[in-house]
Amino acid sequence: MKFTLQKTDTKSNARTGELITDHGTIRTPIFMPVGTLGTVKAVHQRELKEDINADIILGNTYHLYLRPGVELLKQAGGLHRFNGWDRPILTDSGGYQVYSLTNMRKIKEEGVTFQSHIDGSRHTFSPESVMDIQRTIGADIIMAFDECTPYPCDYEYAKQSLHLTHRWLERCVKRFDSTEGHYGYEQALFPIVQGSTYRDLRQQSAEFVAKQNRLGNAIGGLAVGEPAEVMYEMTNLVCSILPASQPRYLMGVGTPANILESIALGVDMFDCVMPTRNARNGMLFTTQGIINIRNEKWKNDLSPIDETLGGYVSAFYSKAYLRHLIHAKEMLGPQIASVHNLTFYLWLTRQAREQIEQGTFARWKNQILPTIMQRL
Repeated sequence: MKFTLQKTDTKSNARTGELITDHGTIRTPIFMPVGTLGTVKAVHQRELKEDINADIILGNTYHLYLRPGVELLKQAGGLHRFNGWDRPILTDSGGYQVYSLTNMRKIKEEGVTFQSHIDGSRHTFSPESVMDIQRTIGADIIMAFDECTPYPCDYEYAKQSLHLTHRWLERCVKRFDSTEGHYGYEQALFPIVQGSTYRDLRQQSAEFVAKQNRLGNAIGGLAVGEPAEVMYEMTNLVCSILPASQPRYLMGVGTPANILESIALGVDMFDCVMPTRNARNGMLFTTQGIINIRNEKWKNDLSPIDETLGGYVSAFYSKAYLRHLIHAKEMLGPQIASVHNLTFYLWLTRQAREQIEQGTFARWKNQILPTIMQRL
């Protein structure tokens, strides 16, 4: 597995690169559709490949561990064979999901004991067990086990949590380096920078993570309720410390504006449930702006959803038809909307890549943002 930095924008810190894995090449900057339970909700693998053309998708350790379970995944030959996706996969360690189970988990030095949100059964995640689970799931990129702090967060708690995350990281690295994958292809471990919204903690964490010298690094604990300008401030600080020769992954971000602004700061990889979650509620991101397809104004609009964007569903189906499906609660409605929104997100990051290569990214970003973020 190898990352090659290709070009850096002269008027920002935006950059392009290629991450070569045994399941294919990931061209950055890139948006990664979220497939928590081994599926990107309402989207077929064929659509992910042929219509959306995703280079990589996500799975989640916590959810896949609970169901279908690691034994079945191992029997199937890993998640790639279980769900039929033959391109790269990244798995989140489950740290964020454990964080969200505030009243159902207990954090200790050894790890986290939690109750399943499905049946209330008790389980324990340790840095070592999370490495083993992700080895069995078989993702190309696996994440270190960390604690994601809430916002707002007390400084002393954020500091203690940060050092716990660092101790867990050392255990993750030790376990990962002393084991091998099950399926004959290479896996890479990405550490995660934490530190809440405190500059000194973020700096400490970024420096600690950089010293691990892994193939890539992630920035976690942002997009959890803090103002956007604070997120950008923390991201900019961390990107100035993490090695330029390794890809940077900003976890759980976000809106099209968040993504373009973070690309300008030097981030390479993104994921977020927003395009598919919002799609199921009738919110569409288009090249002309944001549409609430439920609104009356689209009832008789027989024009394509977004002809400029292209892609099968965006050019084939009309706004009026999609609105009808959403209001009628037909399953096809969320399917069309989800494929469309993911097509838009992949289009956006690929447009950013082209603009960086042409040396026009900064001007293009400032021109396109007011258009794509306006409400139609």
